[in-house]
Amino acid sequence: MEYVIEMQNVVKNFDHKEVLKGVNLKVSSGEIFGLLGPSGAGKTTIIKILTGQLRCTEGASRTLGKDTGALSASIYRKMGMMMDNLGLYERLSCYDNLKLFAKIYGVRPGRISEVLKQVDLLEAAREPVSKLSKGMRGRLALARAVMNEPEILFLDEPTSGLDPQAAAMIHQLIKKQQERGAAIFLTTHNMEEAAKLCDHIALLNEGKIVEYGAPKEICLRYNHQNRLKIRLLDGRNVMLPNGKLSADEVKEYLAKEMVETIHSTEPDLETVFMELTGRGLE
Repeated sequence: MEYVIEMQNVVKNFDHKEVLKGVNLKVSSGEIFGLLGPSGAGKTTIIKILTGQLRCTEGASRTLGKDTGALSASIYRKMGMMMDNLGLYERLSCYDNLKLFAKIYGVRPGRISEVLKQVDLLEAAREPVSKLSKGMRGRLALARAVMNEPEILFLDEPTSGLDPQAAAMIHQLIKKQQERGAAIFLTTHNMEEAAKLCDHIALLNEGKIVEYGAPKEICLRYNHQNRLKIRLLDGRNVMLPNGKLSADEVKEYLAKEMVETIHSTEPDLETVFMELTGRGLE
């Protein structure tokens, strides 16, 4: 199968309001794909269509080659999901939360301790969810999502509200899933996170994909200045054209040991998004 996720000209209406407006995207096996956009752009709606929770109004949507309007139990056993509400049972322990889903997925009991160890929650296995921090809850929700070693992992804002240390741990766990060959479909409004994790991203704004590609390639496409910014040790900033005409001047600064930093001027993803939409992500 060439693509594990496909959407072709997908439209979704709610009460005559068009939320998705002709969305096209494809995700390959083993790829981390990021869907980026502000709250209300339609990111969660796309995940719900791809996981069969909603039907598209127009267009075609397929997951693992099957129409998402009629996904079978065998397809769901190949999927893992971590939605924004987490869906954990507060009174149950970490272990019992996973035990419940192990029975649903037909996963061997020994797998529970394996995934708890992977997310660094083995020592908290008997703790009720109500006593966990937000970061621990996120790791438990991710453990539940990967219990069945899915071919596709859907993650809806997996690091929202987490501190940098907790977010970094989630990033490591996502990378491990990619290493074993899973496709990861990630929604986020964190551009830095997407640039760090994703092979390809799509920028979504008001129900439309306004840009697609590898994060670095997108930034380079919008590098209108194409200049070098050199900060000298004496505090001065020097801007030069990014090309061979500047080579001698750069070499002179380096030879005189005057350089503190050298950077090219390509924008970050947040800047590109603001250029395309006229607004930020929050």
